[in-house]
Amino acid sequence: MDWPHNLLFLLIISIFLGLSQPRSPKSKRKGQGRSGPLAPGPHQVPLDLVSRVKPYARMEEYERNLEEMVAQLRNSSELAKRKCEVNLQLWMSNKRSLSPWGYSINHDPSRIPADLPEARCLCLGCVNPFTMQEDRSMVSVPVFSQVPVRRRLCPPPPRTGPCRQRAVMETIAVGCTCIF
Repeated sequence: MDWPHNLLFLLIISIFLGLSQPRSPKSKRKGQGRSGPLAPGPHQVPLDLVSRVKPYARMEEYERNLEEMVAQLRNSSELAKRKCEVNLQLWMSNKRSLSPWGYSINHDPSRIPADLPEARCLCLGCVNPFTMQEDRSMVSVPVFSQVPVRRRLCPPPPRTGPCRQRAVMETIAVGCTCIF
C-alpha cells in the first residue's frame, strides 16, 4: 500500500474510532429506526461495521505506518512537484481532483512522530473541468482532520529531569477542495 492510501486509511480509522471531535447528537425524527448500537463519533457508524475494520493494535504500529509514509514521500519526487494541473491518467485522487494537492512534511521535534505528511493545495483557484485550466473565480482550500500524536513535555532549562509524554489530537491538512 502506498502513502496516499495509508493516509486515507488512517483518516478512515480515526473517524471510525471516534478520534475526531464529537458533535452533539441530533434529535431523532419520529418513526426513524436504526438497527443495532452505533459507534461513538460524528458519523454514527453501526458497531458491526466498525468491528470489521481492524484498528491499530498499538500506538507504535500507527506511528510506524506514519513513518513509512514519510519515508515514501522523501524518496519520491512528490516534494518537488508544485504544478497546478489535473492528471486524469493517474489513479491517485490527489492529482485527479479539481483542487489538486501535493504533500509536504510537517516537522515538529517535540511531537511523536516528529514528521507527518501534510497536504498542500497546488492551485490558488480550481481546475475548470471543461477547459482543464485553472479558474481563479473559485478557490482551493485545504481540508483538515485531527490525528492522534504524542507531545514531549520536558522541563524548561536550566532544570533537568525526565521528559513526559501526553497524547493529544493535532489538526493537519489531509487534502484540498474547491469552494466558490
